[in-house]
Amino acid sequence: MRRTFQALLLLVTGAGVLRVSLFSDISLRYVREGLQPFLVASGIVLCAMGVIGARRDGMLLWGRQGSDGTLGDAAAHAEHGNGHGHDHTRGPLVAWLLLPPALALLLFAPPALGSYTAVRDNPKIVEDEDYERFEPLPAHGPAPLSLTEFIARAQHDDNQSLKGRTVLMQGFVTPGKDGTWDLTRLLVACCAADSQSLTITMHGAEAPPADTWVKVTGTWHPGGTLGTTSAALALDVATIRSIPQPRVPYVDQAPSIG
Repeated sequence: MRRTFQALLLLVTGAGVLRVSLFSDISLRYVREGLQPFLVASGIVLCAMGVIGARRDGMLLWGRQGSDGTLGDAAAHAEHGNGHGHDHTRGPLVAWLLLPPALALLLFAPPALGSYTAVRDNPKIVEDEDYERFEPLPAHGPAPLSLTEFIARAQHDDNQSLKGRTVLMQGFVTPGKDGTWDLTRLLVACCAADSQSLTITMHGAEAPPADTWVKVTGTWHPGGTLGTTSAALALDVATIRSIPQPRVPYVDQAPSIG
């Protein structure tokens, strides 16, 4: 019976992995998009191992009674093992720790990282070498920027291209201090465990609920000197609009206009 449960555990784990990686994009809440095919392959392997294990257990039970009323070969081998103090049907009990996360993936999926992680994280530093040069901003309308580019332009653009310009950015809401709030993006190198946050402080608008995804337009909030590391990473908000969470939440892209 124990081996049957082991096979079931493999099937549940594999089904949970396939649910979030093959039949949906839920896995993008936890890992980079390039790792999704590896999750699919892992889920298929786990399910296959579970099916093979269940089939083998069925054959073991079927062969427990031989035609002459004695134990079948497979069952006799298992009984032999039990009699010598090493039960081949037993596995490590620690393997059962896989069951809760497997059921979580199968029945309900934990959300992507959000403000709880961001407020406990050290903000990512955008180095000047991240941008060898800055392209001119659009002549008219709000300039769509990623948070990475806004930070880089504020701190490393000698031409001070953000001065007086309206920009458009998107991210999720992280509660701040003294009535302010942060527009935040989380970046990952491999998975959610190594996430780093990008934050820009918002001024002049009431904070939406934490973790709400928004598009904001506004102008650079004066503080320090543009083009130097003293420049404030802040925005005076002109407009704000709620949006759905992006399909890939850990990619810091400039938003589309509209």
